[in-house]
Amino acid sequence: QVQLVESGGGLVQPGESLRLSCAASGNIFMIYSMGWYRQVPEKQRELVANITSRGSADYADSVKGRFTISRDNAKNTVYLQMNSLKPEDTAVYYCNVDYITSPISRQFIGWGQGTLVTVSA
Repeated sequence: QVQLVESGGGLVQPGESLRLSCAASGNIFMIYSMGWYRQVPEKQRELVANITSRGSADYADSVKGRFTISRDNAKNTVYLQMNSLKPEDTAVYYCNVDYITSPISRQFIGWGQGTLVTVSA
């Protein structure tokens, strides 16, 4: 089982920046994709950004040009640099990893506990 520890959320004003981190530990042989999702009350969780093991990244249209996802494979850590934050970015942000526990295991999905990002004047 994987443990995902997120950090970096908080309260900021519009236009400011935050950097989220998520470190994975536990029974991990290899991590394939790593990503960030977000959720607001009464809405479905949505993909914000995703990065493959080779560093190929995808972004939601709403964050393109403002957010940057990156990862440190040696540390099993994924980051989300969020710039030019807007009130509509307010949400609980969850990290997500797609991993295997051995060369022959099936793939597993792990979720972080969530970190709250609030953008308000």
